[in-house]
Amino acid sequence: MDRIDRAIIGLLRDDARISFKDLGERVSLSANTVADRVRRLVADGAILGFEARIDHAALGLHLQAYIDVKLKSGTNTHEFEEIVKTIPGVLEVALLTGNYDGLLRVACKDQAHLLRLIDTLRDRAGVQDTYSRVILHQTPVSAPLSVTE
Repeated sequence: MDRIDRAIIGLLRDDARISFKDLGERVSLSANTVADRVRRLVADGAILGFEARIDHAALGLHLQAYIDVKLKSGTNTHEFEEIVKTIPGVLEVALLTGNYDGLLRVACKDQAHLLRLIDTLRDRAGVQDTYSRVILHQTPVSAPLSVTE
């Protein structure tokens, strides 16, 4: 991966809908050459996909929270991940070291919805204990990529 590939990745991270023509102008390459590079970056696994940024509040999900989860003894972490991915409202799941086994980011309509989601985690996903923190404000960060050659 060279500096142009890193520049392409950074530009796509900021705007996944940028055209190959505009992308090419930004990195001084033709649209076809940029398209070939993007296809190679996808094939090589450097780019995992292209996604839209969603305003969850516009969808009626006004409350976002982080939930630390401690799993019941014997709960398989892979099965936990697979179950959690099917629960509406779960945006991200990360497995952790330390006092908690996982961290979820969730989007809910309100506090009652958050409580139901936590109950669902306990009932379906092998969760023993939770610690929740409501997000008051969140700022997306697009710092430059720091990828070494």
